[in-house]
Amino acid sequence: MQILTGFADISLWQLALVAGVALFASIVGGVSGYGTGALMPLVLVPLVGAEPVVPIIAISALFNNSSRLAAFLRYADWRRAGIVLLAAVPTCVLGAWGYTHLSGAGAALVIGAMLILSVPLRRLLKHHGVKFGDGGLAAGALGYGVVVGGTAGSGVILLSLLMAAGVEGAGVIATDAAISIVIGIVKTSVFGLSGVLTAQVVAFALLIGIVALPGAFLAKAFVERMPLHVHGAILDVVVLLGGIVMVTAALR
Repeated sequence: MQILTGFADISLWQLALVAGVALFASIVGGVSGYGTGALMPLVLVPLVGAEPVVPIIAISALFNNSSRLAAFLRYADWRRAGIVLLAAVPTCVLGAWGYTHLSGAGAALVIGAMLILSVPLRRLLKHHGVKFGDGGLAAGALGYGVVVGGTAGSGVILLSLLMAAGVEGAGVIATDAAISIVIGIVKTSVFGLSGVLTAQVVAFALLIGIVALPGAFLAKAFVERMPLHVHGAILDVVVLLGGIVMVTAALR
């Protein structure tokens, strides 16, 4: 596979835009625990279409989450990470397999709908202060597995599950990263067996992943300084608008 052929018909300024958004998204994700999968589709879909987006993000997230875990390693809650993975991995395989059978319009519709729904879902769970134990965490992880297997931008679900189970602060970021690494390997394996890992997918994934590596360490320096409520509001608006644009285009 000639990886560089994946950048055919993509200009230098477009590659620079992807790299810039990737770095910004990795910093956002390192601070808040979510945002990377929600922001990258907004720049990728207009360039490469909807179908390659989830595989691209699945591979690039391996780099991003590895650096995030390295930066916040001592905060990880390994017991709860194990509970989530035991429940989510089988359903993640199912979700990823289903995604490989979607058309371009179907992929755009699924990604856009997930982005739109992620905003009220996060606010609803936070407003009601949902809390549960290990059983509730496992039950929620079953549904999360299906969604994360076939969409981008579903990280807010895992974030909400971990917080509802009692994981706090930097522990959420570290535990989310540990879980996401395993989920990313599972998704990439399914996509590889399904034949959707083209040169374009690999090229963009490597570009995004390598550029995003420093993001988690920059985020660590900002964790106690950045006003999260402001970041959250801005991200919500961007994600909502991006999701609406994707769904509208898919329904035409």
